[in-house]
Amino acid sequence: MTHPRPDMTPTDHAELALLLEVASTPKPGNVDRTRDHDDLRFEHFLAGAVGSRPGLAAAESDVAIGDAFDRAVDGMSHQEGGNTQFGCLLLLVPLVRTAARGDLSPEGVTSVVESTTVDDAAGFYRAFEHVDVAVDDPPAEADALDVRRGADAIPALREQGVTLADVMHLSADRDGNAREWTTGFERTFAAAERIAADEGPITDRLARIFLDLLAERPDTLVAVDHGMERAREVSRQAEAVRGDLAAAEDLAEKFHEAGINPGTTADLTAAAAFIALERGVRV
Repeated sequence: MTHPRPDMTPTDHAELALLLEVASTPKPGNVDRTRDHDDLRFEHFLAGAVGSRPGLAAAESDVAIGDAFDRAVDGMSHQEGGNTQFGCLLLLVPLVRTAARGDLSPEGVTSVVESTTVDDAAGFYRAFEHVDVAVDDPPAEADALDVRRGADAIPALREQGVTLADVMHLSADRDGNAREWTTGFERTFAAAERIAADEGPITDRLARIFLDLLAERPDTLVAVDHGMERAREVSRQAEAVRGDLAAAEDLAEKFHEAGINPGTTADLTAAAAFIALERGVRV
């Protein structure tokens, strides 16, 4: 039976989760400890994880969720690779706040999400000023709330009274991370339970859960970059090597050559790692 370490805080576990996620291999298409992209390297992710720590610590305290997220993304961005962990932080910030309140559960994180405000939404939009983030086009009726407008969209947020939870609901049908916000982090908690039930080095467990998650649902980032049909094919290819890390090595090479980067699946993997650590999985 595992037990949480009393000397490790939620901030510690969140930073460690980011480091373990990028150290896990193979995660086909993603940067990991054995594979770099041409313009995005393993070292950038390590620096991004460390840089995000002040924002994660803010999430553990009483700082507003939106401001904590903005701080985390700002700190993450202070390396030469650009956007390394924006999506991971979008999931981790509310989970860290939930853990700090002592109720790391679907119900606990739902309470945190539902308590977000218009100011939190403004913080979320300001975070887009720090790095380039690949997102899909918004619905025509929500053009004024396009996250790519960054801080320029804040007047529309305030005029319409849109909270951060509302923003996530607007995107939930086309963005995997937003969907987690609206479903009590359903996939994240389920993945954490499977990590805890697995055996062996946690980096191997995370590589296996990455394959599981990718096989079970098309990746949002792949769909944005390559279209939904290609995203579905990527999931079928992941299904074919599910549970076989040796076979996944070959798939990793193919995805790397094709420029396939299942980044949303990596975000979920990092968030699930955090929950597993908080619940007592040891490193």
